[in-house]
Amino acid sequence: MTTTTGLQLCTFRLDQLYLGIDVLDVQEVLYHADVTAVPHAAPAIRGLINLRGQIATTVDLRSRLDLPANNDPDARPIHVVVRTGGESVSLIVDFIGDVLEIDPNLYEPPPETMTGIARTLIMGAYKLDGELLLVLDVAKAVNVRSQSMEVAT
Repeated sequence: MTTTTGLQLCTFRLDQLYLGIDVLDVQEVLYHADVTAVPHAAPAIRGLINLRGQIATTVDLRSRLDLPANNDPDARPIHVVVRTGGESVSLIVDFIGDVLEIDPNLYEPPPETMTGIARTLIMGAYKLDGELLLVLDVAKAVNVRSQSMEVAT
């Protein structure tokens, strides 16, 4: 029997960012979901999806991180459904990656060059071969109501 000592992160891409979240926070990944718009919702709220009778809010991570919209007409949003605060929330990402096992001793604080809202939503980073894996704070990312109160640094 093999035991794991590292942290397992579900990875995904958003624009030029390589992001990860704890695999234990991930409920499922959906490659297609009909999204129902919510009138007067915050810009980062794309709408609602139905998960087998359970309604989940859909958060557009590009909007949440102040990234440009994906203007690729062939792009299909991928939903990473996470559990946080006792509810399911869908995070829209560009591409889903692998589940990586990371040595927790390689954890570093967010890069000093990171600014704006991303600075508050990224918990830290792992330097991988030729790439930086940023760890998203899921609880803060889905808390869109506080977005207008966050201060860009």
